Formats: sequence, structure tokens, C-alpha cells
Amino acid sequence: MGFSTETDVREDRRTVPTDEGDHERFSHYVQKEKLTEAMVMGTPVVALCGKVWVPSRAPEKFPVCPDCKEIWESLNDGPSDPGSGE
Repeated sequence: MGFSTETDVREDRRTVPTDEGDHERFSHYVQKEKLTEAMVMGTPVVALCGKVWVPSRAPEKFPVCPDCKEIWESLNDGPSDPGSGE
């Protein structure tokens, strides 16, 4: 019986998430009432950009989703002077 010093090493390249949730690391815009309910009940919410997820992190730690921000700004856009016609 002989021993060999050669070993067969294979690298495991599978991706294993370390936790559940939003791996994009963005804060998304959601209706306040829906967010409160989701945080208490653990139910999914839908952001302005269409992302669906169960919130579980403090949103102030992450940058705002650019799509949500763009949609929010377009909803709140309007002429600065309603009589100006701009």
C-alpha cells in the first residue's frame, strides 16, 4: 500500500448569499403605510421602480435607488410657478 502526496483540489465557485434581502444595496421608495406593515408582518413590498422584496435593513445606510428617485422626481415635477405655463 502506497501513499501519494498529490491531491486533487477543486475550487467551489458557487455563489452563496450571506443573508436574505436586497443584495443591490439600495434604499427604495415605498408607500410609508406599506413599509410599516411589511416591517411588522414580514410581507413583501413593491418599490416605485418595481422591485419586490421583504425589507429587513435600515434604509438610511444605503444610497437611494436611482430608478426610484427618478420616478419620484417625475411625479413631483411641475411648473415652479403654476401661472408661468412652463
